Amino acid sequence: MKILLVEDDKMHTDFLMEIVESTLPEFDEILLAPNGKDGETLARRHQISAIVMDLRMKEHNGIEAARTIWAERPDTRILFWSNYSDEAYLRGITRIVPDQAAYGYVLKTASQDKMRLALRAVLIEAQIVVDREIHQIQAQHMRSRSALTEFEYLILLDLALGLPDKAIAIRRKLSLRTVQNRLLSLYDKLDVESQDQNDMGIVLNKRTRAVSSAIARKVINREGLITANKELSAWLARTSVSQD
Repeated sequence: MKILLVEDDKMHTDFLMEIVESTLPEFDEILLAPNGKDGETLARRHQISAIVMDLRMKEHNGIEAARTIWAERPDTRILFWSNYSDEAYLRGITRIVPDQAAYGYVLKTASQDKMRLALRAVLIEAQIVVDREIHQIQAQHMRSRSALTEFEYLILLDLALGLPDKAIAIRRKLSLRTVQNRLLSLYDKLDVESQDQNDMGIVLNKRTRAVSSAIARKVINREGLITANKELSAWLARTSVSQD
């Protein structure tokens, strides 16, 4: 059996190889990829079913690589590991994971024992495992008044990509009034209204302020926007074809 490790840092790669060799004797061959693009190629060429994937890499991030791999082999088991516990990463993973796929999300600060448990749980036993620290952050956020619903999150991504209200309504199959109401809720949850109050009479752009506030709060990030932009391009291409 083969396992693929996708990691762009040599120290972390060496650690992964050592812990995989001692924890997963079922795998007799370890393949290495220094970025997501090479990871996609190796996963395709060798029909890999078990992967440990870094999330943030200089060339082609883990979310994008996992999305491509899952599109081709939706039963692939992927354990993500990262230095980051941002809401944006967890949302990014849950938006692309197929129903039948096992996956995990573990922080690089996790103990070796926790990493071993996660490796076996996800890659051998096909369980879903999310680091307790990440789960606690998510739970705390979801209990917060400022937590975004999934539709609000999608509309936020559309805002960040520059779509006007009417285009958002068409893309998300919502009425224009519903989109506008969701925008008002977004502005409230991201505290945009209070940011607009100033003594100089300057009117700030609420859409831009919503996006900048979301980035500052780590609700959206670069990796999520890269994926969202590709989804938008695909949607625009389909829409153009259907109108021809």
